Amino acid sequence: MFLAQLIADSNGMSNPIRMFSSYQISKAINHFDPKYSLPDITSPLDWYKGVIEGRSYLIKRFTRQVGGEEERAYNDIVLSARVSNHIGFLKLIGSCLEFPLPVLVFEDLEYRALNIRGSVGAEDGPLLPWNVRLKIAKENGRAKLTGFSLAVTLPEGKTWIKDRLAGTFGYIDPIYHLTEIVSEYTDVFTFGIVMLVLLMGRPQLLSDGHTVFGTSILKHVKDLQERAEPVEFGGGSNDMRPGQMRMCLDLALRCCEERNEDRPKMILVAKEIK
Repeated sequence: MFLAQLIADSNGMSNPIRMFSSYQISKAINHFDPKYSLPDITSPLDWYKGVIEGRSYLIKRFTRQVGGEEERAYNDIVLSARVSNHIGFLKLIGSCLEFPLPVLVFEDLEYRALNIRGSVGAEDGPLLPWNVRLKIAKENGRAKLTGFSLAVTLPEGKTWIKDRLAGTFGYIDPIYHLTEIVSEYTDVFTFGIVMLVLLMGRPQLLSDGHTVFGTSILKHVKDLQERAEPVEFGGGSNDMRPGQMRMCLDLALRCCEERNEDRPKMILVAKEIK
């Protein structure tokens, strides 16, 4: 099944990934010893850092024995292999299929995971400088994307597809939430939320003391604008670029418009942030 999916995704062309043994994986991280784990990565999966044949790798382990998890793991492998040669994605080196659920092996380039405030390290630590946060949203910031277990590929010639609801609260497109329809604009909305998080240095869901999940950062910004109150950008006073930040705020809000037809396409978003 896995090989068939990989071959079909690459249209029959070779897209080789290395197959690691369970012995190699276990030896590299001492049988999944927690001391080899990466605690600053917020993920339902387990991430480790280990050395195989003298080279350091990031190792991702699927652990939840629930319905559909194996299928999602293989989906992650197939799509990670597809984009591995793109500079904006974490390169998949290979995988191991000898455990109950697949284990993925990625390049280790000393990249650190973003926390919920769009920074790195402790969630209450200082924010990254604005110019660095802006570069994260742009390709030349060398931000690396990974994690395609829930990703959906639109069939050729199609602009949307229906799929079961999945994702992270606060980032999910409301249209997708209501209809379970994934389109090219679904990711545009999510990217708009990412930009708001980076701009404000705050998580996508803000505690309001009344509800379980709190208030979305999008609603918070819109409420401020309706009251004609300024939006406070994250970072120190020496770090501010008001004009640039306002342009990014406008773009983020356009990405998060309620109707698809009012949102820009991702290719236009990419042009505007360059």
